[in-house]
Amino acid sequence: MPDPDTFAPTEPPGEVRPLRRLSIWATAQRTGPAQRRGRYLPESTHHPATMLPAIAAHAIDAYTHPGDLVLDPMCGVGTTVIEAMHAGRDGVGVEYEARWAEVADRSVRHAHHGGATGHGMIARGDSTRLPAILPRSLQGQVALVVTSPPYGPAVHGHVRPTAGGVAKSSASYGDPDTDRGNLAHQSEPGLLAGFTEILRGCRLLLRPGGILVVTARPYRKRGELVDLPSAVLAAGIQAGLTPVERCVALLAGIRDGHLIARPSFFQLTAVRKARAAGVPLHLIAHEDVLVLAKPGLLAPSGAADVGEAGHVGEVLP
Repeated sequence: MPDPDTFAPTEPPGEVRPLRRLSIWATAQRTGPAQRRGRYLPESTHHPATMLPAIAAHAIDAYTHPGDLVLDPMCGVGTTVIEAMHAGRDGVGVEYEARWAEVADRSVRHAHHGGATGHGMIARGDSTRLPAILPRSLQGQVALVVTSPPYGPAVHGHVRPTAGGVAKSSASYGDPDTDRGNLAHQSEPGLLAGFTEILRGCRLLLRPGGILVVTARPYRKRGELVDLPSAVLAAGIQAGLTPVERCVALLAGIRDGHLIARPSFFQLTAVRKARAAGVPLHLIAHEDVLVLAKPGLLAPSGAADVGEAGHVGEVLP
């Protein structure tokens, strides 16, 4: 059985590759910093919640062919776009925050100079208005969308020891007092309403049978479990997309048949505190991968869409 991180398709574009039977993606055989080293700009690690590059790469390999167009409407530092470019696909990213849009744009140039064969483009804007941000010529051309919703205003961030204890940095999106338009600062209903609008825009940009991949995981808010994956799935259905698969992207490595946890400092601290209080919490070892499709000529499960992507070279310099 091929390793899902290293298996490369051999079928020429336009032909259906063999079905992938694995619904578990081994996407954390290396740590996040190791996956990014040399391939990404150092400042990309300052983003509070980056997607593991191996997750984006796996989705791109599984659901597209070289030359296809890949979109991330909430691209952060451009992980999906960078992985698409290195896989010989064209990538488009939209980012709300100016700081991260600028990092993503420079990362695209870094990837190009590093030998990536695909094109990349970053646009700054509010993805709840996606069709108004991107060129009309891209509508119906996108083969794959890969993205992840924000998990609220505070996420993992980074820590460093100081004389007074542990200092936390890069732990939030934007400024909650001055930037209420950021989805990360919305209430849960507001977040889901905004995310549904983003998915509606993605549906317009996807070609018939095009695939949308969203990674999400449950999280706790004031001790209560929030089932974000189910909410995301409902948002996708409301946006007119059809669920086709539900997979697991591991956040833990696999060694000799055992999972090697790779928790953040904050995850580890929260679990230790909960267990000390008698609550049997466990470390998070995976993200849910929700796979939906635009109605049309659906691609077989685990295979790339066999439809032809539009040429976007003139749009993506």
